Amino acid sequence: MIHRKTLDFSSPVLTGEVPEGRRGSFRMTNPKEYRDRKRSTAQSRGHAKSLRREMSPPEVLLWSALRGRKVDGLKFRRQAPIGIFIADFYCHEARLVVEVDGGFHRDDRLEHDRNRDAWMDAQGNRVLRIQARDVFENLDGVVQSIRRDSGSP
Repeated sequence: MIHRKTLDFSSPVLTGEVPEGRRGSFRMTNPKEYRDRKRSTAQSRGHAKSLRREMSPPEVLLWSALRGRKVDGLKFRRQAPIGIFIADFYCHEARLVVEVDGGFHRDDRLEHDRNRDAWMDAQGNRVLRIQARDVFENLDGVVQSIRRDSGSP
């Protein structure tokens, strides 16, 4: 979940212009500006690895329902780098990104989430946002939503 830590993908840190350790805030106003940055960086892959170790309780619960091709034989990856972002869950076969929104998603993150969703859409991915509360209260319904959005029967 990229929401725990804000990355600055236009920062000189990623381009090698300033010493490592300097960070800024990421604001994407136009998703088309970032079409060339389709590959994940070593920094985002390392960040994704640390996020896999620090999954939130609703993410852990949903992962237990998705892992091992349990949903119609589709393979999901958790905390997967996609271009310049990290998705909570991603199925490449279905081009589906599943984001669990909850405690880390505050009102000040709504614009960031909209920009991120627009970028994902521009890359040909569909984004399904699930509330953490729904994962706890209705996991079967959440899995059915994922199945429906993945295009599975």
